[in-house]
Amino acid sequence: MAKDAKTAVDGAEAAPAKSSKKLLIIIIAVVVLVLGLGGTAAYVLLKHGPAEEDDGEVAVEKVKPAKKKKVDRGAPPVYVAIDAFTVNLVPERGDQFLQLSLSVEVDDVQIGEQMKQYMPKLRNDLTLLLSSKKASDLVTTEGKELLAQEIREQINNILDPASKGKKRDGPIKDVLFTSFIIQ
Repeated sequence: MAKDAKTAVDGAEAAPAKSSKKLLIIIIAVVVLVLGLGGTAAYVLLKHGPAEEDDGEVAVEKVKPAKKKKVDRGAPPVYVAIDAFTVNLVPERGDQFLQLSLSVEVDDVQIGEQMKQYMPKLRNDLTLLLSSKKASDLVTTEGKELLAQEIREQINNILDPASKGKKRDGPIKDVLFTSFIIQ
C-alpha cells in the first residue's frame, strides 16, 4: 500500500510537468505565429502602400516631378501636340470665338507622358485662361507672345507645382501655336 501511495504522488507531479511543457510550447508557437503575421503585414503595408482607401476608392499615386537631367544639346526637340481649343472670348463687340491649336516643347519624352496623365486638368485650366481673354488683346504679336508665356507658366505650375511662383524654368520650354483663329 505504501508503494501505491508513492506512485500516486509521483503520477500527480508528473502530470502537471507534462501539461506545463505542452502549454509552454503552445504559447511559444502562438507568439511566433503572431509575430510572423505582424511582420508580414507591416512589410506589405510599408513596402507597397495601401491599395485602396477605407471607403473603397482606389488610392491615387502621386507623380513625382521629373528630376532635372543634363539636357543633350544635340538631341532633337520633343514636341507634344495638344488638341484644339474653341472658346468664347470676353465680349467686346458681339460674340467672338478663338480657335487655337498648339504644341509644346518639352525637356524629354517622360514629360510628354506626364502631360498625358494631367491632360484633363491642363485642358480645363487652359480653357479658363483662354476664355478670359479679349480679342483685341490677342490680335497683336505681343498679345500672342504674352498668351504663349501664360500658357507655358500654367502648364509648368500643373506639372511641377513646387516651382509655382518661382522664376525658374519648368519642364515646358516653349509654346508654339499651330493654328490661331479669332472670329
